[in-house]
Amino acid sequence: MSQLSLGMESEQEHPNFIESNTQGISFEELTEKNVIPTFADGTLTLSSGSIIKATMRAAEEVYGELTPVEIRVSHRIQGRRKEAELKSASELQDEDITTFWQRMAFICHVKTLTRTINGAEVHLCIGGTRSYSEDKLFGRPTPSKMRLFVGWFVRICSNGCLTCDGNSGTIECLTEADVYEKATALFRSFDPEKETALAMLENLGTTRISESEFCKIIGRLRLYQALPASEQNVLPKVILGDQAINKVTQGYVSNPNFGLKEGADSISLWELLQLANEAVKQGAYIDNWLERNQNCTDFVLGIQRALLGTDQEGYDWFLN
Repeated sequence: MSQLSLGMESEQEHPNFIESNTQGISFEELTEKNVIPTFADGTLTLSSGSIIKATMRAAEEVYGELTPVEIRVSHRIQGRRKEAELKSASELQDEDITTFWQRMAFICHVKTLTRTINGAEVHLCIGGTRSYSEDKLFGRPTPSKMRLFVGWFVRICSNGCLTCDGNSGTIECLTEADVYEKATALFRSFDPEKETALAMLENLGTTRISESEFCKIIGRLRLYQALPASEQNVLPKVILGDQAINKVTQGYVSNPNFGLKEGADSISLWELLQLANEAVKQGAYIDNWLERNQNCTDFVLGIQRALLGTDQEGYDWFLN
């Protein structure tokens, strides 16, 4: 294995791609100071460190040199070593406590692949998320679930633009070798030199919506949540909740990068996508972030097709 950058850059050099209720952690701390949970019979799970290591190795072999990986974690689970069983909580020392983080997300960039979309610099990024809560540790050993992705990253506001060919969804692996094999297959299937995905995102900047259309979309998103399941099922799937919709609305008014500019009467769908990505980034657990950002991309692309009269999936409902 070649030398990979597994440290963590300073926030000044590389702003965190997601914060919410998470905290940054170095690869060394994740692998050396955290225990690895086991299943009920004592079988080890696939560690978060192994997932990162295998994914980075696959990405470097496919795309070339990577930036240092950035890792964020949440939901700390603590325990005690046997020697500290009888100590009171106030007497515990660091060496008495065991820790593992239930949820983890990581990301890095391909150094040689950058582009400009609608005036914003974007980078090809590699990453993934996992949550031990999906591994059902109380039962027999099962494959570990994780989500790996390759897509374009907007540095100005730390948003991920995940196009359909850039997001893998959930994969299941038993070993580090499984992760490497499936990550390699994903990365080889996504050709960053093809401009299809970038052109799709770039094209969002040429389609604009008026304030009236924006208000219709927001109103319909709220109505969508109240519809019976039978009616929702015939419409495109949308997983934006009240909190995210509120943040999109607030961003429309006050976001300096992607909100409504002074003197303007419309925003582009590119800007709408960034407002939606920013909203779900702030409100979602890190292991749900990928699915929600993918859904934002699908939704805005659907709105564009509805505006252009080429929609066949029902997105025009959000504009009527």
